[in-house]
Amino acid sequence: MTNFLRHKTRLLLLVYGLLLIASFVYRQTRPAPPFPAEMQQATAQAVDGERQTNQSVRFAYQDVPATQPDAPVVVLLHGSPGEARVFRKLLQQFNGQYRFIAPDLPGFGASSLQIPDYSFRAHSRYVLQLMDKLGIRRAHFVAFSMGGGVALNVYDLAPERVQSVTMEAALGVQEMELLGDYHLNHAIHGLQLAFFWSLRELTPHFGKLPDGVEFSRNFYDSDQRPLRDILLRFQPPMSIIHGPFDPLVPVQAATEHARLAPQSELHVLEGEDHFIVFTHPEKLAPLMDDFWTRTAQGQAKTRAQAEASRIAQSQQPFDPQTAPKAAGITAFAVVILLALSTLVSEDLTCIGAGVMAAQGRISFTLAAFACLLGIFVGDILLFLAGRWLGRPALGRAPLKWFVNQAAVERSSAWFDRQGLKVIFLSRFLPGTRLPTYFAAGVLKTSFWRFTLYFFIAAAVWTPALVWLAMKLGAAQAGMLAGSSLLAKIAFSGLLGIVLLKLLIRLATWRGRRQLAAKWRRFTQWEFWPPYVFYPPVIIYVIWLGLKYRCLTLFTCANPAMPASGFIGESKIDILRGLSRTGAARKYIAQATVIPAELTVQQRVAAAHTFLTENGLTFPVALKPDVGERGAGVKIARGEEDLRDYLTNVTGATIAQEYAPGDEFGVFYYRYPDAANGHIFAITEKKFPAVTGDGRSALETLIWRDERAACMANAYFAAHGAKIWDVPRIGEKVQLVELGTHCLGAIFLDGGYLKTDALETAIDQVSREYEGFYFGRYDIRTPSVADFQAGHNFKILELNGVTSEATSIYDPKNSVWQAYRVLFEQWRIAFAIGAQNRARGAQPTSVWQLLSALRFADTGQ
Repeated sequence: MTNFLRHKTRLLLLVYGLLLIASFVYRQTRPAPPFPAEMQQATAQAVDGERQTNQSVRFAYQDVPATQPDAPVVVLLHGSPGEARVFRKLLQQFNGQYRFIAPDLPGFGASSLQIPDYSFRAHSRYVLQLMDKLGIRRAHFVAFSMGGGVALNVYDLAPERVQSVTMEAALGVQEMELLGDYHLNHAIHGLQLAFFWSLRELTPHFGKLPDGVEFSRNFYDSDQRPLRDILLRFQPPMSIIHGPFDPLVPVQAATEHARLAPQSELHVLEGEDHFIVFTHPEKLAPLMDDFWTRTAQGQAKTRAQAEASRIAQSQQPFDPQTAPKAAGITAFAVVILLALSTLVSEDLTCIGAGVMAAQGRISFTLAAFACLLGIFVGDILLFLAGRWLGRPALGRAPLKWFVNQAAVERSSAWFDRQGLKVIFLSRFLPGTRLPTYFAAGVLKTSFWRFTLYFFIAAAVWTPALVWLAMKLGAAQAGMLAGSSLLAKIAFSGLLGIVLLKLLIRLATWRGRRQLAAKWRRFTQWEFWPPYVFYPPVIIYVIWLGLKYRCLTLFTCANPAMPASGFIGESKIDILRGLSRTGAARKYIAQATVIPAELTVQQRVAAAHTFLTENGLTFPVALKPDVGERGAGVKIARGEEDLRDYLTNVTGATIAQEYAPGDEFGVFYYRYPDAANGHIFAITEKKFPAVTGDGRSALETLIWRDERAACMANAYFAAHGAKIWDVPRIGEKVQLVELGTHCLGAIFLDGGYLKTDALETAIDQVSREYEGFYFGRYDIRTPSVADFQAGHNFKILELNGVTSEATSIYDPKNSVWQAYRVLFEQWRIAFAIGAQNRARGAQPTSVWQLLSALRFADTGQ
């Protein structure tokens, strides 16, 4: 069945590819449509930004002559998408008293469609070029829809050439367009452009679909923000004609334009919409004719002649309350944008939508609907991905960016125990939604039952969150007065997310335990992330480098190891170096390396051969040959664990004898010119455990324990689905079995365990490894007494120059004590490096270390 589906998929892809190629060839070779007979053409220089290029473009235009040679000239600017013929019926209303120039702006109609820049600003430069070619010094402008942006930019570039402007259903200020914010509108236009480009280039349509790329580029390339300033500086007469039911450019835009241009005449034609120029040109012609006549006679007001009260009103700041709510095509664009945004962050989108509702840009109903639609579709797709693709999809983008395997395993176990109600509950528990919905699909949950439970939860959660965000946005309005809508959404969104997560967690016992654990991790330095804790250490290392006149001198501390074990060293090579003689070999845990290039079956066979040849049985330790801080280490307790690990591993793997007992970290150093080495520090490693009460799941027991709660995520990852098991009364459950602090082991200062016998044994083993002077052993022993006596222990690993004296992580130590120990450790490393350099060792260069870090980060 799988092979059949794969074959069918390949066949469909082949057919699609052939059709796509055929469509492209057809579109490129079909003859161009004939040039319109009523139009003329001129050549213009292509415009790119603020400059003209050497590229030529065809400029088609209609030149309707007047009966008198000195008649006024009127330039008609169409909208987008559009062309000069939109004015055909309007031109029929005049009888030769004006000369009309109606161009197809480049990118539209019969003009060149492929141009570098489709913006309003570029179009205004094309219009000025055309006027130059036609010898037109000055003209009246009629700007329909998008043409408003072109006309205003013509005035900005050449004010002396504009006799008047008639804004007919024309756009203008940014605040009245779509969402009122440049960046948000730019995102909408970007999505629009991507859609039409995909429709044109990725579908085999053979030219039968309308091409919206040029129209989309027109708005994507344009910036309406400068138009407000142009309107405030506009001096000639202006007539504004608009319909009250305009779904594309709201009538509030006309009102705002009239306010900014105090000399303007505003005509709101009752019952009309955006398309008056098509439907009722007879209403427009008398208004235009009268306006142009009065302009010629000096009776139409200029800004200098405007009323003082209107001039004062034009200087007032924009009132956001005058902005229209999204309707029509704008509302549709908002719904699509918000729905798509939920695929990135559901909660943040809901908060952003609430803030937009608080600003009056959209209604609460529209905001809640758009968010619910996106959440519903996105999470249904997640459920279907779990059902159709299964767990293997978690290893591939984009799912691996949002959902991890361990979380899905835990959600699956939770689902098994709690049933469908977890779908409802997960909506209100942070971090559980995505893995739960994916797990529901993997477990073949009934689609209709899942949809019902999920929809009820989303229908409760989404409107509530949008409403809270709307109230929050309204409360922040005064504080953020004057800020852009995007800034308001960003600020309120951040504040809303913080408050939302805080309130949700405070509302439940588990949430309060999470907050308490986060606070302890913040206030207790042993849980600080490396980028917070290590800067003082790095500064001290740099100071030592300057003191010794070599920043990387510490890489001479262990000539036996590449870069002294800075990063990326082979664990098996180090173990082999330690076990060269029989005297030291008895202390080393048996180990072998399984090469990465082997097949899974060969890897499993190699592991079994290792166990047999060394008389070992399960459990066996498995870990990467190159790894840091316990990453990828697993104790395989049986065949299933062994095969599972070796199936998924990508690099060389070490199989190692399992050494039971207590674990210790022993930090050792020896100066090359000294007779004996010394133990610098001993770390006692404890493996935390919780005790069952017969009622609580392991997950609850972890949250209940004060320290375990701080490392809850590490323990959850270690136990997977078992966190929902309920331990028996008195049953102790060990939370971790690897002696790594970042994975949950407790580190204590074991300096009290140091004895002369132990120090002698460690020194003897270390001296067998020629070229080793500085590092930390990870050791296990069945008896502390034997450990102190210096026998009956097993060395699991030896870490080089970047290993730590991990006894610093004892909770009783202050951060200053930790820094003092680490400073002393690095001082010793540089001192040993200096002695080895004097003996001929060569430091690794800074560039080589950086290269090693890069290869370690990329896994190469």
